[in-house]
Amino acid sequence: MTEASPIQTPPPDGPALAALARAAVERLQKAGHTAYWAGGCVRDRLLGRMPKDYDIATNALPDTVIALFPRAIAVGKAFGVVRVPVEDAWFEIATFRQDHDYQDGRRPTSVTFADARMDAERRDFTINALFYDPIADRFLDYVGGRDDLQARLIRAVGDPARRFLEDHLRLLRAVRFAHTLEFALEAHTADAIRLHAGLVANVSEERVRDELARILVESKRPGDALRALDDLGLLAPILPEVSALKHQAQPPAFHPEGDVFTHTVIMLNLMESPSLPLAFSILLHDIGKPPTATLDGDRIRFNRHAAVGADMAEEILRRLRFSNDEITTIVEAVRSHMRFVDVPHMKRSTLRALVGRPNFPLELELHRIDCLSSHNVMDTHERITAFQQELASEPALPPPWITGRDLMGLGIPEGPAVGAWLRRAYEAQLEGSHATRDALWEWLKGEIARGTP
Repeated sequence: MTEASPIQTPPPDGPALAALARAAVERLQKAGHTAYWAGGCVRDRLLGRMPKDYDIATNALPDTVIALFPRAIAVGKAFGVVRVPVEDAWFEIATFRQDHDYQDGRRPTSVTFADARMDAERRDFTINALFYDPIADRFLDYVGGRDDLQARLIRAVGDPARRFLEDHLRLLRAVRFAHTLEFALEAHTADAIRLHAGLVANVSEERVRDELARILVESKRPGDALRALDDLGLLAPILPEVSALKHQAQPPAFHPEGDVFTHTVIMLNLMESPSLPLAFSILLHDIGKPPTATLDGDRIRFNRHAAVGADMAEEILRRLRFSNDEITTIVEAVRSHMRFVDVPHMKRSTLRALVGRPNFPLELELHRIDCLSSHNVMDTHERITAFQQELASEPALPPPWITGRDLMGLGIPEGPAVGAWLRRAYEAQLEGSHATRDALWEWLKGEIARGTP
């Protein structure tokens, strides 16, 4: 008898998580230390949103924090960061600090522990440099963050150029915050991004991937965010292949909206249920058009752009260190997105094979948005969805009635011939031309007697 697996209790969220975060602050304050909620959770609270996590800032030194919270883990003790458990929740508690001598465009070479004002002044954007005392119900704002929240502005703390030179990822974070919150970039902050945009090329592929994913999935209008990356000079250093979509003309009869980049922007904005696979399938679906563009008389053609684009998409996604499963899903969507052109001429068996593909829901949504953003002819999408409804009571790809064992029982030797006859039998089954397995089997035996499949 095996022991049952323990039931996994989901971590607390919402008011329960807030109560535990308050308890962490209270424990520090009762021990005689200053402690506040810090950063994004304070910003979200002021925006009327329920924070998903809570960071805590304190004047207590890391060893003191560890002593106050059993099972605490020093994840960045040299930088004053400790992860602490409070019941079923974990919080990062960081000692107020100043950062010194950024040399790698990511992290300081050294820090000195400081007070709350100095800690706020080393942070990235004013709206992320706020503190809140949940015990006294008091906000602390040393950098004008509350005014910028009111004005809906993303403003770097202090000298924007210095902030971006310290950590180059902040160039992308500025765009993310602007487009997830629907804020504007403050003018001097935007100017500093343009001036130092090339530094984004120094950011690790993994960090670029994570920011891009959040920009494209979490932004209110992801296409506008992509255009902002381009306008600020950030797109070409990280995705030169996407930058190359600009000014790539398309046939007006099929794409009255304009060039490939404009088409991609519109598609991203049309996502109804954004997800990483869908966002990157849209971003990369026409990536093969610039290298395949040819002029056939007065008509621009992009022969094999889906196949070429799939190879390019795989290279881009591997460069950005996506997982193998993510790469397989997105690349297959790019490779297959032109198959819908043939739907009106597909046999029933081919339609069933298309609808039964594991990747089909993603590919169908990509097709829908592709049509809406260009010619707006939805006939193929309507035909496919009607066919899906027709198959609603049965699997698109049912188990095959005929097996290899059946065929070898007729004396067909194991090998390619068995596979060929199996494909022939399954296609006939999917076509629905034989009502039962026995009828299909009798027909197949007659076909085998007549010769090659």
